[in-house]
Amino acid sequence: MSSPPHMMLENQICLSLYSATNALIRAYRPFLDPLDLTYPQYLVMLAIWDADNMSVTDICRATRLDTGTVTPLLKRLEAKGLIYRKRSAEDERRRVISLTESGELLRAPASKVPGQMACLNAVSIEEAKQIKLLAEKMYQNIKI
Repeated sequence: MSSPPHMMLENQICLSLYSATNALIRAYRPFLDPLDLTYPQYLVMLAIWDADNMSVTDICRATRLDTGTVTPLLKRLEAKGLIYRKRSAEDERRRVISLTESGELLRAPASKVPGQMACLNAVSIEEAKQIKLLAEKMYQNIKI
């Protein structure tokens, strides 16, 4: 028995998005391995490079990852000597995440990653902007 068109796997946008996301993350690996970063660690470092002395909540908001994901990432980045966690001066319950000197030095080689990834993209800059716009629209409409 054949499925109706709306139930066919090849017609599901979620399959295309899931497959593209997985392929994109795998494509980052050769560029992140020399930096000793995983893709989620790279996202966290991008957030911290953008605004040092961030709270865990701010990092979660910036990366769109939950605290259950971010906390172990921060522990691993701290073990690598890239960041350090300290108590906030304003609120003892809050942790502030800061870059170490090694974390700051990693910024220069990491700044080459977006350009390296662009070389792999089979889409134009305009198409990439459109994909990002549509993906952001979808995220904003369905985020929980």
